Amino acid sequence: MDDTAAPGRSLTADLDGPVHYVDFGGNDAGPTLVLVHGLGGSHLNWDLFAPLLTPHARVYALDLPGFGRSEPGGRTTRVRDNVAVLDRFVRDVTGGPVVLVGNSMGGMISVLEADRAPARVSGLVLVDPAVPGPRSRLDAAVARDFAIYALPGVGERHLAARHRRRGARGTVTDMLQLCGVDPARVPPRLIDRSEALIEERQDVAGMDRAFLTAARSLLLLLADPRLMRRAMAGIAVPVLLVHGDRDRLVPVSAARDAARRHPEWTYVELADVGHVPQLQCPERLAGHLLDWLPAVTGTA
Repeated sequence: MDDTAAPGRSLTADLDGPVHYVDFGGNDAGPTLVLVHGLGGSHLNWDLFAPLLTPHARVYALDLPGFGRSEPGGRTTRVRDNVAVLDRFVRDVTGGPVVLVGNSMGGMISVLEADRAPARVSGLVLVDPAVPGPRSRLDAAVARDFAIYALPGVGERHLAARHRRRGARGTVTDMLQLCGVDPARVPPRLIDRSEALIEERQDVAGMDRAFLTAARSLLLLLADPRLMRRAMAGIAVPVLLVHGDRDRLVPVSAARDAARRHPEWTYVELADVGHVPQLQCPERLAGHLLDWLPAVTGTA
């Protein structure tokens, strides 16, 4: 794949505040796909994956407020706030209905959007989604970080100190490694663009607040799973659930539990894959999505 240029067109929509997104273009005769990143992610998470879909679908990826190029401003960034932003994006930018492809927190947001506005969602692809599961022992580094994020004041100081200590480049490589991706196997141009994206953010303190607000909201929804379980039970569209069995952030046991509770969903478990298959094995993930897509379009 040519990694010398960013794929797609970079655009901004006013959805009660600026929301940056990338229009990857694609096949207007196919379904519309909206790619929704996870906590700490951005539109760049999809750069290796989206071009594999454009021969078959029209593809967009947005930056939720407080992430990527969507500066938070005065907006709050709880999970439910971001569901409302995604709903506006689907309605006002794409026109809907769409297939939502959500990774991690983006999977949680996509589930809640499908429950909130079923007429605007024709299918769900949940990629290592943040969904409730059975109690299991968390990865030690992940458990430590999220315990810090949960503490007011402590989380803010922790992020500020990490920025100073690791810098933009270190922040990118640390996040990739936490997600199970070897930075040496990611195209260098994508690493460079990820570093530049961090450096160009104008409101660093606001971005940190947005991250922590979203993280704390996500933790609350997972601690009391009733809302998510109701939303998952109410989904009436085709669902593809894909999960890496080496995911340190969302244990594969959560995906297995969701697949058991929803046998009508299509479940794919990726061996030796971590939290972001779209970066680690984009071709494999795209293959599974394209094999499943006729369930949405009704084609053979």
